[in-house]
Amino acid sequence: MTQNIVILDPTAAHAPAARPGSWRLDGLQGKVVGFLDNAKPNFNALVDELGDVLVGRYGVARVVKTRKRSASIPADSATLDALAAECDLVITGSGD
Repeated sequence: MTQNIVILDPTAAHAPAARPGSWRLDGLQGKVVGFLDNAKPNFNALVDELGDVLVGRYGVARVVKTRKRSASIPADSATLDALAAECDLVITGSGD
């Protein structure tokens, strides 16, 4: 008797960057820095402290904080689009 086995790939699809590494910031002064929190414990505390340092020491104009619903799923495209439109730089991170 023949059985079929179904193999599922759990990885998310990723679109490659147009030209990775082809741009650089000219510094942080006056820039908007975004943080994408992956919803794991403690990342929010790190972001709060790092945001204060970026503003106080490096002249960042504003910090934008966004939190994913869960660490196990990718951020939705609306969240990514909003960060891309509003921020000069986005830092993603993991807590624990």
